[in-house]
Amino acid sequence: QVQLVESGGGLVQPGGSLRLACAASGSISSIYTMGWFRQAPGKQRDMVATITSGGSTNYEDSVKGRFTISRDNAKNTVYLQMNSLKPEDTAVYSCSANIASGIGYPQLYWGRGTQVTVSS
Repeated sequence: QVQLVESGGGLVQPGGSLRLACAASGSISSIYTMGWFRQAPGKQRDMVATITSGGSTNYEDSVKGRFTISRDNAKNTVYLQMNSLKPEDTAVYSCSANIASGIGYPQLYWGRGTQVTVSS
C-alpha cells in the first residue's frame, strides 16, 4: 500500500513563507509526476504546481514567481516553498503522485491535506 503524508502547514502572516513537504511511502517502484493542489472553502480543488520525474515544472498563474515546487527522488518527497503569501492562498493543500508499485500501470495517489492559513 502506498501513502502520501503532507507536513508543514500552519498559520502565517501575509507576506510570510511556508514550506510544505509530502513524503511517499510503501510499495513503490517508480514515482512519476508529483503535484500540489489546494481547495479553499466553498471552492473546487485547483492545481497549484506539478513536477515531472525529470524535473519539469508547471505553475498556476497566481503563484508564479512566489511558489517553487521541487522533489528529492532519493527521499520520495515533493516540496512546495511558498513565499510572499497572501490571504487568498488560504486553503487545504494536498499532494498527489503517479506511482507504480511493481507490475501494472501507475496509479494516482493523494495525501490527506494540510491547512495553510494566511492571516494577520
